[in-house]
Amino acid sequence: MRAAFARAKEQGRAAFIPYIMAGYPDAATSVEMARALAEAGADIIELGVPFSDPLADGATIQHASQRALDNGMTLAGCLDIAHAISETTHLPLALMGYYNPFLRMGLDKVCMAASEAGVRGLIIPDLPAEEAQPVIAAARSFGVAPIFLVTPTSPAARIAQVCHAAHDAESGFIYAVSLTGVTGARAALAQDLPAFLQRVRAHSGEIPIAVGFGIATPEHAAQIAQLADGVVVASALINAYDAAPAGEGVTAVSVLARSLRDAARKPSR
Repeated sequence: MRAAFARAKEQGRAAFIPYIMAGYPDAATSVEMARALAEAGADIIELGVPFSDPLADGATIQHASQRALDNGMTLAGCLDIAHAISETTHLPLALMGYYNPFLRMGLDKVCMAASEAGVRGLIIPDLPAEEAQPVIAAARSFGVAPIFLVTPTSPAARIAQVCHAAHDAESGFIYAVSLTGVTGARAALAQDLPAFLQRVRAHSGEIPIAVGFGIATPEHAAQIAQLADGVVVASALINAYDAAPAGEGVTAVSVLARSLRDAARKPSR
């Protein structure tokens, strides 16, 4: 996964990490959307696992999650979708889901199936770093790594702890949450984001930092690229799909994704 960041850096840009909800609006379309995102220049794809109580997510992802659940999507189904995506895109996948479904399936079973499906990272927003050793151990056995989140309200000691866990896990990146609150497109980025990312850099070492939550426009992507190694976009892409005329949703997502990716240029030196 870090190789994707290295390639983007060589090309003078931040890595572009779009999010899709597995099974939204249905399984076949989510696979089609992932392929379109790959063609639009995605470096990594974050694949959401629907959950009944997604505490970190705002209205857009909650809606997509509930629709996927109503369609009968399960963690096993998400792994099938990941495999279908990997067969044609060859992009590393980060599986984003809450801890309970992983525990119910069994950590070793999840990590083995995830590895076979092309998943290289696990983003579990309700898993504290200090309780992550069982996941780190299971994931390491199958070449998968947990990816940990830090937030603007995290004190220095907490950031150091999370970064230590990321080093221990050999994480592909550290996920820096850009704002206080849940996911969802925003009109503007937080003013204290540069200072927050400086605090993370003090502990992250060689691990790339990707910023997500609230990134909705090419202007946002351009701002993030000046500060971080990667840009994660989720709700804005789902909104683009939902707003498009019938049959044109995947195209609308692709157009927005390409504009976001192209905007995420690094400052020239």
